[in-house]
Amino acid sequence: MKNIYSPIGAKIIKIIDETANIKTFTFKRLDNQKFSFNTGQFIELTVFGVGEAPFTPSSSPFETDTIDVTIMKTGRMTEVLHSMKEGDVIGLRGPYGNGYPVEKFNGKEILIIGGGVGLAPLRSLLLTLIATIKNYRKITLNYGAKTPQDVVYKYLFPGWKKISGLEINRSVDKCQEGEWNETTGVVTCLLDNIKIDIRNSVAIVCGPPIMMKFTTLKLLSIGYRSDQIYLSMERNMSCGLGKCGHCQLGSYFICKDGPVFTWEQIKDIQDPFE
Repeated sequence: MKNIYSPIGAKIIKIIDETANIKTFTFKRLDNQKFSFNTGQFIELTVFGVGEAPFTPSSSPFETDTIDVTIMKTGRMTEVLHSMKEGDVIGLRGPYGNGYPVEKFNGKEILIIGGGVGLAPLRSLLLTLIATIKNYRKITLNYGAKTPQDVVYKYLFPGWKKISGLEINRSVDKCQEGEWNETTGVVTCLLDNIKIDIRNSVAIVCGPPIMMKFTTLKLLSIGYRSDQIYLSMERNMSCGLGKCGHCQLGSYFICKDGPVFTWEQIKDIQDPFE
């Protein structure tokens, strides 16, 4: 009987430095089997002898030979991960949880709002939508970072901006004079003049908790219903299997019932972003 806690081996085959404290790792299974996940699901990565933690893939689920994970250095395990080199081996188990219900987005205008490294799981969603872009009326990506130096996937935006049916708006909280020629301000300011048919739209949000909270409030204020807002609540997850209880959110376990929720599902929970 397979041990559900036992990871498979995977080799790091590529590392991209995104910012001073964010890297994208590309993994390939040692057994040469294919990866399989739905966009928005998460996996557990193990650094042998150090520990494991949950991360959401940032690559397209249509790419099955490898898997990308974009990781911010925030603690002991991620610090060790950031010190690893191409060719090193890690453990991987999953996927777990429920992803984005992409099939429900057909025929709609899709508004994606990301903050900081929150663009990582949204990149997987965006790549999924781009692969089936004719299914949607329009896709708008609003992305905000603290400074121009904190923008992730800088090398991908020029290509994304050329895609018909995809509109991209970016902002930074602050910048030096002359180093940024797009919007300056928190990411919610990009919603002030949004041109979108809200009645036939869904909004998808991922980022730091405080950003998600105020973005949700902003979306509600401009006319989005609670069931039109999708949130990636990737906090406090640990085991990935609903056993440890760390990720309990009201009556939900984020790892099993999420990590993707609508605001309608969690709006009555006290301080869901805390």
